[in-house]
Amino acid sequence: MSFTLATWNINSVRLRENLVAKLMQEERPDVLCLQECKSPVEKIPLHQFKQLGYRHFVANGQKGYNGVAILSKIPMEDAGRQEFAGLDHARHVAAKLENGVTVHNFYVPAGGDVPDREVNEKFGQKLDYLTDMRDWFHSQPPEKSILVGDLNIAPREDDVWSHKQLLKVVSHTPIEVEQFEQTRDAGKWVDITRQDIPDGLLYSWWSYRAKDWDTADKGRRLDHIWATPDISNAGHGSRVVRHVRGWEKPSDHAPVFASFDL
Repeated sequence: MSFTLATWNINSVRLRENLVAKLMQEERPDVLCLQECKSPVEKIPLHQFKQLGYRHFVANGQKGYNGVAILSKIPMEDAGRQEFAGLDHARHVAAKLENGVTVHNFYVPAGGDVPDREVNEKFGQKLDYLTDMRDWFHSQPPEKSILVGDLNIAPREDDVWSHKQLLKVVSHTPIEVEQFEQTRDAGKWVDITRQDIPDGLLYSWWSYRAKDWDTADKGRRLDHIWATPDISNAGHGSRVVRHVRGWEKPSDHAPVFASFDL
């Protein structure tokens, strides 16, 4: 079975319902994973999505914050959700596709503005969340799985617009990158995006603060698609759909795509 998967931090699924529908119509991913839905599950607007063929749905939601959802044209079943770092936040949901592939959708905490857990509780929560993810992968090694989401870390020098200027900025600090890599290594996850696009600057997020985000192009690659080694060779066709960031009243993230032949 061949399928295309996309991950997108939508920054409120109810506010941007029509943008989700537009992506579905124009890009037609078979599986669409959303983060930062900011909605209880029962209030996620499904009618329009179902009309576009996305009849299968799992989610983990809460009012006003966080929230993750998986919408699919392919039959799938709920594969659970995990709570890490004692936060009781809706930051993970999983679904098992009919071909046996498990898709994990994560929204890792952003971590606030100051990269010091002693003065910034949110930064400590982010590091603890990654540690718990790492420990979970060690205790239950994933197989035949894909992990996607807004992981809120740009690990490589060419995943940010300026490595030197962002070394002390949350999302690219050395301690975050080290935690990120430990987490990825724990599950032996393969970075599908960089497997396909090994070199060059690549971003999926541009700040709302930029007057002209496209011209300034001060982006970061915060959104990721990973796969376990047993299926990583089936991944291909990775791309960031950058122009979506320029739609009217957009999310500050652009969708990231990959295809799999399994």
